[in-house]
Amino acid sequence: MVTEPTLREVFAATFRDRVVHHLLYNFLEPYFEPVFIAQSYACRKNKGIHQSLKDLRKYLRKTTQNNRLKAYYLHLDIRGFFMSLKKDILYRLIAKRVKNPELLWLARLIIYNNPLENFTSKGDQSLFAKLPPHKSLFHIPKNQGLPIGNLTSQFFANVYLNELDQFAKHGLKAKCYLRYVDDFLLLSRDRLKLLKWRDEIDKFLKERLGLELNRKKQIFLTVDRGVDWLGYFIKPDCILIRRRTVRNFKQKLYSFNLLLKKYPTCAVEAPSQLLLPFPEYHPPLELLQKILATVNSYFGHFSHADTYNLRKHLWENHFLKLKNYLEPKDERFTVLRIKPVYKKAWESRS
Repeated sequence: MVTEPTLREVFAATFRDRVVHHLLYNFLEPYFEPVFIAQSYACRKNKGIHQSLKDLRKYLRKTTQNNRLKAYYLHLDIRGFFMSLKKDILYRLIAKRVKNPELLWLARLIIYNNPLENFTSKGDQSLFAKLPPHKSLFHIPKNQGLPIGNLTSQFFANVYLNELDQFAKHGLKAKCYLRYVDDFLLLSRDRLKLLKWRDEIDKFLKERLGLELNRKKQIFLTVDRGVDWLGYFIKPDCILIRRRTVRNFKQKLYSFNLLLKKYPTCAVEAPSQLLLPFPEYHPPLELLQKILATVNSYFGHFSHADTYNLRKHLWENHFLKLKNYLEPKDERFTVLRIKPVYKKAWESRS
């Protein structure tokens, strides 16, 4: 079970099986990539979250005519998508385009595999009781659902929801439509048109794909209030970071600083302090490297938004003891590094 960003059940295939998943993906991807729309961003080359941000900003400027006109956005989500997906429908969609019998055999083997027949349970067992039944493979009908955590599941999601993409672009004629897995956005200056599209999409999902919208998660607002999309908060003139993401990062920095408290010397500015026995007085280089990886992961995420002031504030007010060992690589605080003087001293002693 994973808890971030929400509680989810993950089946991680063994390494041997993951090799086969990649093999199948490499063969199937050329069949489907030409028919996928440009605004489908998950698990595709040269796509991803950050490309969707660029396209969304372009759509916002286009829809509002550079922030001069009022426009609306509709953010929709499919209820329990991976657990609701119908395997028979998925296999038919693949067989419709792929005729190679060996590829179809392998695709069928992976699609209809039941991970409940052979698994090892790991992690906090108490979390399983907290997961709603409709979000677990243990409680869904036969021939339904895919395990979250496999490359093939991500690719199969694109194959399955390409039907929705085609309906939105060609059936509804929606010019401003974006999708990332089962999250999708529609923009328009016509409020009533968006509501009509929502109802038509709901009907299409039920009749053609055996899915339904999660009405509790839909967001329908004017774009000037900002669009909450894939960890960012996008306005026509700027991109911001979700408050929850910033709060989580601050909590991690707090825990890292607590961890450093057990080392009596937390400064390496003075050359004399470098002469102290490192195992006793300084955190191991491996620990700092792990901390640095987490910190730079967040800073990398922040760098795709307008967050210079945020990064500077975090460095000046929340790094505390970490500042004894880490430093910014540049004045923009885009990435951090371990201080060369500390790294060199540790490496010379080891």
